[in-house]
Amino acid sequence: MNTQNIFDNVIINKDNEQFNEILKKDNVRMERIVSNGQTSQKDFWYEQDENEFVMVLEGHAILEFEDKEVELKKGDYINIESHRKHRVKYTSTNEPTIWLALFY
Repeated sequence: MNTQNIFDNVIINKDNEQFNEILKKDNVRMERIVSNGQTSQKDFWYEQDENEFVMVLEGHAILEFEDKEVELKKGDYINIESHRKHRVKYTSTNEPTIWLALFY
């Protein structure tokens, strides 16, 4: 068993987000996501079959729901129930937004 660090190998890429699967077991999946100003495409909404717990480890983001917006800064987290429509409205551009996402 080797230890790893969530902040290792963070790639700064203004064109593409970085997705790294950290854990996958049965119906649980954990990812580290690195955003550099990326947002959801216009008129695109996530409406997934899984619940999603997401935490911002670094940076700043705004999630948009059909009825509200939620601002997330370092240390903030939210649990998004399955089939709840949401999208990424903003991620910081002066520093990467590093997310920890748990799908279950």
